[in-house]
Amino acid sequence: MAASSKKFQKKKPKEEKQNFNKASKKQFKVKKDSNDAVKSEALALQLEDDVADFPRGGRSSLSKQERDEIRAEVDAEFEAEELALKKNKRKKLQKKSQVMPDDLGSLFGDGITGKLPRYANKITLKNISPGMKLWGVVAEVNEKDLVISLPGGLRGLVRAADALDSVLNNEVENNEGNFLKNIFYTGQLVSCIVLQLDDDKKETGKRKIWLSLCLSLLHKGFTLDAVQEGMVLTGYVKSIEDHGYILHFGLSSFMGFLRKDGQAESRGIEVRTGQFLQGVIRRIDKTRKVVHLSSDPETVSKCVTKDLKGISIDLLIPGMLVNASVRSILENGIMLSFLTYFTGTVDMFHLQNKFPNKNWKDDYNQNKKVNARILFIDPSTRAVGLTLNPHLVHNKAPPSHVNIGDIYDQSKVVRVDRGFGLLLDIPSKPVSTPAYVNVSDVAEEEVRKLEKKYKEGSKVRVRILGFRRLEGLATGILKASAFEGPVFTHSDVKPGMVIRAKVIALDSFGAIVQFPGGVKALCPVRHMSEFEIAKPGKKFKIGAELVFRVLGCKSKRITITYKKTLVKSKLGIISSYADATEGLITHGWITKIEKHGCFVRFYNGVQGFAPRSELGLGPGYDPSTMFHVGQVVKCRVTSSTPASRHINLSFQMKPVRISEDDMVKLGSIVSGVVEGLTPSAVVIHVDSKAHLKGTISNEHLADHHERAALLKSVLKPGYNFDQLLVLDIEGNNILLSAKYSLIYSAELLPSDISQIRPNSVVHGYVCNLIETGCFVRFLGRLTGFSPRSKATDDHKADLSGAFYIGQSVRSNILDVNSETTRITLSLKQSSCSSTDATFIQEYFLLEEKIAKLQSLDNDGSELKWVEGFNIGSVIEGKIGEAKDIGVVVSFDKYNDVLGFITHYQLGGRTLETGSIVQAAVLDVAKAERLVDLSLKPEFVEKFREESSKGQTQKKKRKREASKDLELHQTVNAVVEIVKEHYLVLAIPEYNYAIGYASIADYNTQKFPQKQFQFQELFKVGKPVSGYVLNVNKDKKLLRLVRHPLGERRGQSDNDISDESVIAHIHEGDILGGRISKILPGVGGLLVQIGPNSYGRVHFTELKDAWESDPLSGYYEGQFVKCKVLEVSHSVKGTIHIDLSLRLSLDGMLPKNPSELCSDVDSTSKRAEKVEDLYPNMAIQGYVKNIIPKGCFILLSRKLDAKILLSNLSDGYIDDPKKEFPIGKLVAGRVLAVEPLSKRVEVTLKKSNTNGTSKSEINDFSSLHVGDIVSGRIRRVESYGLFIALDHTNMVGLCHVSELSDDHIENIQIKYGAGEKVTAKILKLDEERLRISLGMKNSYFTDDIDIRIPSIEESDEEIEETGFMDDARSIMLTDSIHGLNIEFESGAISVLAQAESRASIPPLEVTLDDIDHSDMDILISQNQANSNEAVAIDEKNKRRAKKKAKEKREREIRAAEERQLEKDVPRTADEFEKLVRSSPNSSFVWIKYMAFMLNSADTEKARAIAERALRTINIVEENEKLNIWVAYFNLENQYGNPPEEAVQKVFQRALQYCDPKKVHFAHLGMYERTEQHKLANELLDKMTKKFKHSCKVWLRRVHLLLMQQQDGVQSVVNRALLCLPRHKHIKFISQTAILEFKSGVPDRGRSMFEGILREYPKRTDLWSIYLDQEIRLGDEDVIRALFERAISLSLPPKKMKFLFKKYLNFEKSLGDEERIESVKQKAMNYVESTLT
Repeated sequence: MAASSKKFQKKKPKEEKQNFNKASKKQFKVKKDSNDAVKSEALALQLEDDVADFPRGGRSSLSKQERDEIRAEVDAEFEAEELALKKNKRKKLQKKSQVMPDDLGSLFGDGITGKLPRYANKITLKNISPGMKLWGVVAEVNEKDLVISLPGGLRGLVRAADALDSVLNNEVENNEGNFLKNIFYTGQLVSCIVLQLDDDKKETGKRKIWLSLCLSLLHKGFTLDAVQEGMVLTGYVKSIEDHGYILHFGLSSFMGFLRKDGQAESRGIEVRTGQFLQGVIRRIDKTRKVVHLSSDPETVSKCVTKDLKGISIDLLIPGMLVNASVRSILENGIMLSFLTYFTGTVDMFHLQNKFPNKNWKDDYNQNKKVNARILFIDPSTRAVGLTLNPHLVHNKAPPSHVNIGDIYDQSKVVRVDRGFGLLLDIPSKPVSTPAYVNVSDVAEEEVRKLEKKYKEGSKVRVRILGFRRLEGLATGILKASAFEGPVFTHSDVKPGMVIRAKVIALDSFGAIVQFPGGVKALCPVRHMSEFEIAKPGKKFKIGAELVFRVLGCKSKRITITYKKTLVKSKLGIISSYADATEGLITHGWITKIEKHGCFVRFYNGVQGFAPRSELGLGPGYDPSTMFHVGQVVKCRVTSSTPASRHINLSFQMKPVRISEDDMVKLGSIVSGVVEGLTPSAVVIHVDSKAHLKGTISNEHLADHHERAALLKSVLKPGYNFDQLLVLDIEGNNILLSAKYSLIYSAELLPSDISQIRPNSVVHGYVCNLIETGCFVRFLGRLTGFSPRSKATDDHKADLSGAFYIGQSVRSNILDVNSETTRITLSLKQSSCSSTDATFIQEYFLLEEKIAKLQSLDNDGSELKWVEGFNIGSVIEGKIGEAKDIGVVVSFDKYNDVLGFITHYQLGGRTLETGSIVQAAVLDVAKAERLVDLSLKPEFVEKFREESSKGQTQKKKRKREASKDLELHQTVNAVVEIVKEHYLVLAIPEYNYAIGYASIADYNTQKFPQKQFQFQELFKVGKPVSGYVLNVNKDKKLLRLVRHPLGERRGQSDNDISDESVIAHIHEGDILGGRISKILPGVGGLLVQIGPNSYGRVHFTELKDAWESDPLSGYYEGQFVKCKVLEVSHSVKGTIHIDLSLRLSLDGMLPKNPSELCSDVDSTSKRAEKVEDLYPNMAIQGYVKNIIPKGCFILLSRKLDAKILLSNLSDGYIDDPKKEFPIGKLVAGRVLAVEPLSKRVEVTLKKSNTNGTSKSEINDFSSLHVGDIVSGRIRRVESYGLFIALDHTNMVGLCHVSELSDDHIENIQIKYGAGEKVTAKILKLDEERLRISLGMKNSYFTDDIDIRIPSIEESDEEIEETGFMDDARSIMLTDSIHGLNIEFESGAISVLAQAESRASIPPLEVTLDDIDHSDMDILISQNQANSNEAVAIDEKNKRRAKKKAKEKREREIRAAEERQLEKDVPRTADEFEKLVRSSPNSSFVWIKYMAFMLNSADTEKARAIAERALRTINIVEENEKLNIWVAYFNLENQYGNPPEEAVQKVFQRALQYCDPKKVHFAHLGMYERTEQHKLANELLDKMTKKFKHSCKVWLRRVHLLLMQQQDGVQSVVNRALLCLPRHKHIKFISQTAILEFKSGVPDRGRSMFEGILREYPKRTDLWSIYLDQEIRLGDEDVIRALFERAISLSLPPKKMKFLFKKYLNFEKSLGDEERIESVKQKAMNYVESTLT
């Protein structure tokens, strides 16, 4: 209901309400009883001719005498009220309002005869009753209900269950989730019926109106005989057929059919099942009981209901269009007669004219014919309401052109209703809107005579209170308080606002208050006082006006507080996580108290946490005793992470020492010194009194992306930035920008939306890119949005390819919406092109800056050589080497500066090497120390003519040359040189003045790389036109921009295709190029073969012969001759060119035979295809990368090979990474080739098969049972240890049951690969060459100390924990590689058997189920082992008390595994016997599966896996997981297709096992089989599903590094946001180790330095850091790090460890002097501690 109606009703006195209700109830009762006879009749139509006794529709069945008595009673009551009004004018207004059609007794249903009513029928909250039929407009569509706007400004609710008949309810709900939004839309006209009325519990005098839209209720009484052709019917879409829709009318007697042509889809509405459709009956098929309809909107809106003989009131439906004639004029409307039998009334708000003045009655003469629609029908009183509203008559809801809260100053008074209100004409756009102001909303004080104060035609200032959707009528208010109050609508409410409000209701959950504008809010019980109160009613009185503060406003639900501390607080507030800047002091209230700290709530639901250490409590104090929930506290923000919605707080205040005067201002220009460099930013010490620190992100170092990266690489701490722009201020941290474009236009940059003007062009930078557009930021957080269609001139362009985050752009302001604070921009080059030369000026300034920094690094000299190369001057040089694209020139005075003359600049001359020439300077590249020269006469002679005259004349001539050039003047120029980012031009008309034109502009920096090939677009010598942007007379050069600017950039991707870009490059071409970059590792070279074209030289294509260091002899900048091997196109549209530098290729041999390389021989041929390889073939290759199970080598450009760990060497290798560094040349032979999968396996072993066998037998005979042997652990499995025996080539197995006298909980934690151990030989099997070992203490007669790894080796644990699980694998009988379950190096007999069997690939299971502790890697190993011993002792005591049955089961299982080792089953029956005896052993089941695979029976292997999963006990989760992993591998090899088969098994495994373990097992399988794409996809899912797992993120980093991909830093940043704080140390340290071993060591160093700054006393971190540096071997760096470590102030025990480690390092180098130095430093430390 509209607000005006609410207020109007509230002011009615109680006595008058009671008096009026008495009379109205009496009259209503008579009428209701009189209609009982009619209601009791059957609802079927009576269509007989003679119906004399039938009471006409809407006519009373009372006698004339009874009606006259009722009329007299009403008139008497009205006259009594008139007398009372004269006595009391205040009551006069109120009583008149009671007599208005709000009265319940005003619904008269008189027929044609009898006394006519004085007032039109009107629906109000009082007279509305169940059963009424109403017409309404859908105002809101919610998930569970609809809100309907009804006549008279009322609002009704429709439950979801009442929106459709039960016939369709189930069908629609099953098909659609939120079916209401699919069926109804806002503004839809609907017919409804009142179901019930509920009194509002929160506010007295209000009622909820519950409605139904069910057609079964609205169409009750309809039959097939009653409907006629031409009648309009509304029906549900029951089903959608091929040619039309079947409609349901809520009746079972007939159905409807609507053809698809001319139906609702013509209005742009998609037709769905259950939707309402209106149609005109075209044909009635009584045989099939089907009504055929047409739903053409024009026809439906004009179709008038025909007069039917004896029509009943039950057939009248709201919205029905009827022909009517004016019967009489009423006080507030007109009476119409329609359909012969019926009369209805139209109130003043539903007349034809939207603005009826006081003479409105003149427009309606008696018997005037009009078209009207039925507005409501009350069956109980037979009252009918009609509307003449033009929109409604045309079957459309009136449009809304006003918003609640809008203020209109020039509103015109159309009519003054004495004692009731004013009708206004509001000047809304595009058409004016009628508005009504109730008398109670006219002024603060009571208005005695409304008609005297307001005259028709006068102008008033009005504010919109509400809007009646059905009438198209706004309600307004003229009170001055409505314009002054801070809150008028919900949108005006802001968190932290202090406002006075009135208490209107109290409840157990709190108090409901109302703001002066009418908006309501809730004050929860906890916020009614500083402390908890038992009886809120005593403190809060209804009607009291109090001061509150807004806490939050979400979904029109406003919460407020009355806590005095919050209301009176002058501190800043936090209403979003972005507001929580470090150092901010604010008030909040405690919501939860834990032992470890307090949770504090702020405004808008923002929450922070104050740890116990920051609560200011002494030791022993419990936070719950010192604080209470709901208490207001003053707190300080210590840190915040808006992305993860975390705020850390402190209750301890620290004084803010920085005054506001000392703080830098947003948008100001400051200077600063570089303090440090981070991977993503430059840290600046800002020159100010406040000693503030700022950061410049990498993107903000320059406008040019490439130059910014180059500047970052040469920056050093101490460099001074003269000008920096303050972009944003976050607490004490300042975001700065060094972009020339932003600094140059600093005064014009906006920081507030009020400073932005439409159609202006403003500099900014791209802060984010999404699929639908681009966000551009200016100063602070002021951000604009450029939609995709406005971002580029080419609508098809991909935004991610057109822009990059941080890019400088010029934006054209299209629209500024202050209300929504939205700024719409255009980035199109056609409207945002540069108007000055700042873009290219910054390029040259940056070039000079970078050159200075580089020269300081090299020799400390300044750029003095540049002074000798002025643009346009002529200099003498010596012709050097001739290249394919030009001639190199050297200078006697400047040895390190090179000149270059292109063929075009030779001027047709032929030069000999060593000749001296005079050349003109066209361009100087200061950073590269390269000068572009020209021998063309027009340049050389011009300078000579000028220099032949005096110095004065020279300067004069120079200035005259450019004097005629004016800014923005269009000139014709010739392209002389094409550079990567700009063109060097000559202007012949102005004495060949030299100019520069930028290839790109701010907004098109990324376009040239993708859209243009410079040689094609800017050919040397091509004439171009441009206009002058800047003239620099001192430097005698010009800056030009091509003209018109949009001409070049307007081309789309289709204009220049990939084919035209590389049309001049073909396979087999011989090209000249320059080495632009030497890629790390075995990446090869990047060669520039054109201004913007690059090719890659593979590591194996560098030299003809296999050399140990093929990169030797190559350097960046070197010119090389190369051959195009392949030109390929990627999916993304990029072009890859593969090159070769090998001289043996066709066309690469030099013409001079003396230059023929002696290395070229037949062995230089590379194997390009897998078919070129065969077993036992001798090959060479370079190590590509090292993995835990071996390494990969490069055989050629397209072929890699794998070498298993066991095949790397004949002997034991302690550290494979050290022995086989990346890039090492190795020689070996091919073991196996799989052409289908293109897998090649190679061995580096020197010995042949027979020799190996012989040596092993000799060694085997020297061993005896009972011998004590030593060895190193080669591999750790869940069932035991593989131990490589010293001084032999053999490996033995120590079963898990033989490791210790006590049970070992987790074998992987206690033992690690590479550890030295002592064991006893228990059994020798000469036939199978097996050695069984034991390590129990009871086996040794003497006490042998088992070696415990010291803290120096703690980093080894870090290497193996979390991401090296691939090392733990069970290899089942491998028919290709000859591997056995116990031995890694296979025996002869096993190998012979394997070769004789069918070639079945191996089944490999990785036990990725061991979940290591998160923190054990960072604790001293000695301490860890001692703690572990205590823990194991306690567990053993508890375990001894377990049931004997469990112990017996373990013993049986161990015995069965030993039995299996001694005697492997050879038939299916033997395996069946074994699995029955050990049903829970995954070891046995997997052996059984492997047996079936060796028999080439894949289906039986699957069946065994399924049996195992069903058989193994549910509590044996690890055993089940082993089976699942084996199942993965099986389907990966034999599934059809493998990917889908593995996925199905994976989904099943997730239901039975720990999801995290299953994911790791799945990932391990992909990594082993080198399915990198699937592995990456799975890892992406894992990082989302297990984002708090350190192990998952480490695996992600490891995979990226192994695949040599970029993006490690972004993964690290994401991980730190997701991981809990206590896991950060582990993650950073392990990531740093990975960077040292497989990635970029510098990144690893920066990570270690970062955590050591935070935790400088963690010796375990120092130890790991030192170990990684020692591994790299840079002695100076290692010693510097040791010196830092021993200078720390640590406890003696930790210092002893550091000194010991330092001493061991120096001893390993053998420098006696340094050893003594370390000892002396240790002694000095001891002496200092003692003193």
